[in-house]
Amino acid sequence: MATQTLNRATSGTGTSPAIRQPRKKMTAGRIAAVVVAAAIAALWLVPFAWATVTAFKTETDAAAPKVSWIPPSGFTADAFAKVFQDGNIPLWTWNSLYTSAAITAVTLVISSLVAYALSRIDFKGKKVLMTVIIASIIVPPPVLIIPLFYQMLALHMIDTSWAIILPQVIHPAMVFVLKKFFDQIPRELEEAAVVDGASRMRIFTQIILPLSRPILAAVAIFVFIGAWNNFLWPFIATNDASLLTLPVGLQTIKSAYGIQYAQNMASALLAALPLILVFLFFQRQIIKGVATTGLAGT
Repeated sequence: MATQTLNRATSGTGTSPAIRQPRKKMTAGRIAAVVVAAAIAALWLVPFAWATVTAFKTETDAAAPKVSWIPPSGFTADAFAKVFQDGNIPLWTWNSLYTSAAITAVTLVISSLVAYALSRIDFKGKKVLMTVIIASIIVPPPVLIIPLFYQMLALHMIDTSWAIILPQVIHPAMVFVLKKFFDQIPRELEEAAVVDGASRMRIFTQIILPLSRPILAAVAIFVFIGAWNNFLWPFIATNDASLLTLPVGLQTIKSAYGIQYAQNMASALLAALPLILVFLFFQRQIIKGVATTGLAGT
């Protein structure tokens, strides 16, 4: 009986046929919004295009004072070859991949459980805990660097992967976002499951989580991107060359001839490429997740 109730509760997600929405009429306001969005996109794309062009220049052309989109010496991949020659790109990429994936997985488990408890369970100190979570969102991460370092040092985790992973699995903002989404799920679904004898954990895993796939996907992508881009904490927590993440490892590639603009741009593109691919493949989940939280209009 409990299984039937749970199946009925979740049968509405992902199985119903798509309903064709009427095409929205293009008004003057909508056209203006599209123009503004295109202008903002162009402002972002121009620096990215310039970085890409610079990465394929020779160092002489990249350092030339005259701005040129087409280098006089032609395009070359020497900067990328130099970066791969001087650094261990495959190892650094693997380190970033598995630490970011581990941070994302642990963060999803912790944040979803905490958010569900705050959304559905009444307990003493709930308001105080929620206040602390919201207040901690505004705390700048660099403020916690020294306490976290001494904590990892006391646990003998410095120069291990755990030193990179564990301090990054607590995300108060993700708890808040997930709680706000869980609050929108009708309680009648849980009440029907309770009548059929379902436990709290079964309700969470078989009703709440299936209904929360869009926001869970969005949270996972946001956390993964943040973990991948994090430079400061992995730089402080590890000295072992075999544990360097990609952003940290790329910074170790230095030249004795001063600033190498082409190599710097090539390194930046290599670090950004995985995140660009992630966004291209999961942009629908990101947009849907942001829309379903209700944060887009706040």
